[in-house]
Amino acid sequence: MRLDGTITDARLRQAIVAAMLAVNDELQTWAQTQQAAGWAALADVPSTTVDGISRLVQLYLRAVACATAVEVAERYRSFDATDSANQRADDLSPSITELRRDQRWAVRDLQNLPRNTVELI
Repeated sequence: MRLDGTITDARLRQAIVAAMLAVNDELQTWAQTQQAAGWAALADVPSTTVDGISRLVQLYLRAVACATAVEVAERYRSFDATDSANQRADDLSPSITELRRDQRWAVRDLQNLPRNTVELI
């Protein structure tokens, strides 16, 4: 997500913290299981590495980044109530949905869970 400077550092920090809280809440049970297994930090949990960083850490960062982008897009799309802003908000809707999906996938991948649950009706 590209920021145009209308969001202050303080507000961006709030969005990042909110995203971290949301992702941490989703991972709470999984994290407790890992801690019970003796792993003190996410980077300590055995995993492959990508670019020198644990795959699990990469997935966590992706989940937080996507959640942050959603937070920013949802909170600030109505900042300007002009018709052009409303059109931009409509244009953001698919992006928000895709970011939520990517966040969900990153969290599920981190937990080694399937991305989709399918039931026969």
